[in-house]
Amino acid sequence: MSTKTPMTLRGAEALREELRYRKSELRPKIIASVEEARAHGDLKENAEYHAAREQHGFNEGRIGEMEAKLSNAQIIDPAGLPKTGKVMFSTTVELVDADSGEELRYQIVGEDEADIKNGLISVNSPIARALIGKTEGDVAQVQTPRGIRELEVVKVSYL
Repeated sequence: MSTKTPMTLRGAEALREELRYRKSELRPKIIASVEEARAHGDLKENAEYHAAREQHGFNEGRIGEMEAKLSNAQIIDPAGLPKTGKVMFSTTVELVDADSGEELRYQIVGEDEADIKNGLISVNSPIARALIGKTEGDVAQVQTPRGIRELEVVKVSYL
């Protein structure tokens, strides 16, 4: 029995596109390079052959990993969520740091989609865990390496 892994619609589409690329474009190129290297003769000392086989193994492993993730994905479209005003998976949250006044904007996404530089934080991150269930005006306390950080929820969006 496997548990479903939350993933945004955008994250699932990106994973499907990478899977399509790896299967229909990259796999044939790698197979062709394995065949070409095999044609060079003695496989024991054929570095091109071994490199191509290693690349093939990595690609096939990544394909299997992506297929497993997609088969266990619970795809959540934020536009289809009930507009309760609460922070939840896939919502976008605008925050203000109570101490510094810094304004922050994050979307809470699945583990594999997280990209802090683009404002995408993992649902399993300390910030996301502190924010889940909060509404506008609430203050979330987040334990950081520099101590407790207080973040006020300014706005919750379902984009």
